[in-house]
Amino acid sequence: QVQLVESGGGLVQPGGSLRLSCAASGSIFSIYAMGWYRQAPGNERELVATITKDGRTNYADSVKGRFTISRDNAKNTMYLQINSLKPEDTAVYYCHTIGTNYWGKGTLVTVSS
Repeated sequence: QVQLVESGGGLVQPGGSLRLSCAASGSIFSIYAMGWYRQAPGNERELVATITKDGRTNYADSVKGRFTISRDNAKNTMYLQINSLKPEDTAVYYCHTIGTNYWGKGTLVTVSS
């Protein structure tokens, strides 16, 4: 059993930054690829970024150059650095262990002036 807990969301003005964290329980974190997803009101959940167990990354076109995914396997934690936030980035952000049914409960990011 793996538990994922996101944190770091909040209200931020356009152009601002946030750093999201996803803390994973259990010792299997380091063997899985991980991903950040988001779901805006009225929209389906979408992929934001993924990172393999050895650190290779992939991003949705809409966030390239603004978002950075990273992980610290020693701390069982994944991060998402979000810069140059836009109102359209407003969503609940979820972390996911790829290839499993493990999802966090999400953290809300609201971008508004």
